[in-house]
Amino acid sequence: MSVTAPDFSCLQKAPFHLENEALTWVKETLAGMTEKEKLAQLFCINVRRGDEEEFRKLKEVYGGIPGGVMYRPMSTEKAVSFYNQMLREAEIPPLVAANLEKGGNGIVTEGTTFGAPMEVAATDSVEMAEKLAHVCAAEAAAVGANWAFAPIIDIDYEYRNPITNTRTFGSDPDRVARMGAAYTRVVQEMGLAASIKHFPGDGSDERDQHLVTSVNPLSCERWDETYGMVYRTCIEAGALTCMVGHIMQPAWSRRLNPDLKDEEILPGSLSRELLMGLLRGHLGFNGMIVTDATTMAGYTIPMPRRLAVPTSIAAGADMFLFSKNMEEDYSFMAEGLRNGIISPERLDEAVMRILGVKAALGLHANKEPKKVEEALAAIGRPEYHAWAKECADQAITLVKEEKGVLPLKSGKRVLFIPIEAEAGFQYSAKVGVCADIRRRLEAEGLLIDVFDPGKGEEGRLQPTTSIVGKYDYIIYIGNLVTKSNQTVVRIEWAQPMGVNCPQFVSQVPTIFISVENPYHLLDVPRIRTFINCYNSNDAVLDCLIDKLMGRSPFKGKSPVDAFCGRWDTHLM
Repeated sequence: MSVTAPDFSCLQKAPFHLENEALTWVKETLAGMTEKEKLAQLFCINVRRGDEEEFRKLKEVYGGIPGGVMYRPMSTEKAVSFYNQMLREAEIPPLVAANLEKGGNGIVTEGTTFGAPMEVAATDSVEMAEKLAHVCAAEAAAVGANWAFAPIIDIDYEYRNPITNTRTFGSDPDRVARMGAAYTRVVQEMGLAASIKHFPGDGSDERDQHLVTSVNPLSCERWDETYGMVYRTCIEAGALTCMVGHIMQPAWSRRLNPDLKDEEILPGSLSRELLMGLLRGHLGFNGMIVTDATTMAGYTIPMPRRLAVPTSIAAGADMFLFSKNMEEDYSFMAEGLRNGIISPERLDEAVMRILGVKAALGLHANKEPKKVEEALAAIGRPEYHAWAKECADQAITLVKEEKGVLPLKSGKRVLFIPIEAEAGFQYSAKVGVCADIRRRLEAEGLLIDVFDPGKGEEGRLQPTTSIVGKYDYIIYIGNLVTKSNQTVVRIEWAQPMGVNCPQFVSQVPTIFISVENPYHLLDVPRIRTFINCYNSNDAVLDCLIDKLMGRSPFKGKSPVDAFCGRWDTHLM
């Protein structure tokens, strides 16, 4: 049975813009591939350790190197070694991706933590988004990466969402669009493919797609004005790839297919309506589509995995991200091809676009190995740390201020109340931040006692006079990082009866500093001085102390509603 060749002319258009030599490579490579080689190109596999065992496993399952790999942060030496090994043995160069959201720290442990997207957004400077992209691209390219799983262009409408949060550029669609487009443009000018994510748009549901198939509930018209506008802007900026999430968009699914029953509505990663109708059709996206991680419950819940794996490709995705079990998922994909879920034409079209991205990046013409010494020289450069400091200085936001409290004064007595959890989703999130800030304040001459909740009970708690009249300030530090596999990020107060909650705001000047989550006013609405930092790297902590001590003014412009839509959070 003859197979109709894909329309290669799409690779001459945006965002690929392939010239004759690159287009010929795509055509000839596709024509010479076996079925197994084509199927292997569909997979982008997680690489965590960068060791020989992981490399052998890839070759064993896929008969060679799959279409792409995604690095979790590892040492520069391991990242370079794994890349060079793939380069030596891969007939078709792989896409090498990483979560380049906050800096080069998303791929190598020595990488620069530039700043969270929301921190960048708080500067309200497109130039800062460009600097973020530059650091991400330069440090990732140094170890062989060519694909940024960024920018995140979700809109953080729902403050309860535990996973979008500081990973986004905030809740203003215009600012998200400006910064997402700037990141896309710069990272691609520097030789990496951007991946705008997570289509059809996270941040409007308080639930996490890692745990449930979530919903973008906007009307078609409202979606078009917000998420649609952001996606169009980034598509026009040239985004080569788009990552689709395990997120339903019922309004558009029903408009594109009026016969759909509610139970038939699928998330973007499985929905032909959203992939071919909304993304390719309505928005005109011509680049490569990749699913989000298919290990998430949001993907595994809607249908049996045996059907879901090939259905993603059949519905319009070109690449399949991660595997629950590599052998099993590969067998499901191959079975889907044999039983007709994936047509030979759809397989060829998907592989054509994957090869098209590789050709657009020039991977077919550049097989130079990386050198560890050169990579290390390109990572953590002094100007990158200077940029991170500049970003922090412009971002830290004074949300509420009780007059006469700031700046802090040396020699004053402080009751210090840390609220901290272990590092969450963000690999660069620091632990021990509260203790670090305490040491910095002590170095400024403040006299600090750390709050001890004790083991009392009602009727026998410490008297009010043990605090009122004894301390000049009460300072809270909140370091609660957003994390996957958690349904909410809220403050949990100490027993008995929330003994460490801010009960003395009307008697002792009280300051709440959130280094990560911008929405803690929900739980401390009557705090009169509230500061958002959006990130906990050293650059932020340095700038925070300067601002607390009055050596630097607060400059940040809140990119979200830090008051969480509540009237009482505005009270003083």
